[in-house]
Amino acid sequence: MSFLALLFALLIEQARPLAERNPIHDGMGRYARWMQRMLDAGLQGHAMSAWLLSVLGPALLAWLVHWALLAWLGWPVAMLWSIVLLYPTLGFRQFSHHFTDIRDALDSGDETRARELLAQWKQVDASLLPRQEIVRHVIEHSVVAAHRHVFGVLAWFSVLAALGLGPAGAVLYRMSEFASRLWRAGGVHRDGTPLASQPLSDLAAQAWYWIDWVPSRLTALSFAVVGNFEEAIDCWRTHAQQFPDDNDGVVLAATSGAVNVRLGGEGLRATHAMSDDDRMDSPSTPGREPELAHFRSIVGLVWRTVVMWLVLLALLTLARLLG
Repeated sequence: MSFLALLFALLIEQARPLAERNPIHDGMGRYARWMQRMLDAGLQGHAMSAWLLSVLGPALLAWLVHWALLAWLGWPVAMLWSIVLLYPTLGFRQFSHHFTDIRDALDSGDETRARELLAQWKQVDASLLPRQEIVRHVIEHSVVAAHRHVFGVLAWFSVLAALGLGPAGAVLYRMSEFASRLWRAGGVHRDGTPLASQPLSDLAAQAWYWIDWVPSRLTALSFAVVGNFEEAIDCWRTHAQQFPDDNDGVVLAATSGAVNVRLGGEGLRATHAMSDDDRMDSPSTPGREPELAHFRSIVGLVWRTVVMWLVLLALLTLARLLG
């Protein structure tokens, strides 16, 4: 059932992607902000309550609805519920149009337009980037986005669905990632007041780190399997720790080795509080200098990984049915 739910959700998302601003994601933001305003009084206990109700609360509700539908109406309706929740939490089209637009601008030689598109996408200052660095940043952001929007959700959904928890894993992963961005340290409202207290910022960041720890390594291992295995594993072992974010570093280092591209270097500075890419500078990995041809390699790497995961899930589902 989980395999079919994933397959249908991916197909629907490819055919009818959600708009960048949509009621579902806006509702997530309003709910999390309301919980923060109601509960975040600056103490550790208040921060824990705000995080639990904002992240675990929706995941628990997703499981309870799944359990009720499965018990009273049967697995087809429960699967439909999983598809409904996977649709806004999983999918390439939530970010792939940015990648495509920037690639097309670079392909036509319009570097100014490519810089503008990158700045709009990630809410960063890209005005002085040379062509090679535009390509590098687009690769880095796209790979991390593919992990967070596809493979991380796939991992949590598959594991918790196998335990009978339905789509709770997908909701948990997406809400945790969203909360870590919304309440990140240093984020402020327009009037200069913090978006969240320091205890809540720290808790959201730490919880997201551990929730993403295993999925990020599964993504990196998958990239190694479908790419250049030896180079990906070697780059993972020797260069992952040089990136500011440990989990993103594992994914980026494995990507660098899998397709032989240099990643890492000077970071971009955020221009908006909700940007998740105000990255510090980092040493570069070995590999060829980033160029347009690497975009094709990245697309192939990601799609081969998707196919591999779906085939594995299909085989596990078949084995379970036959067993």
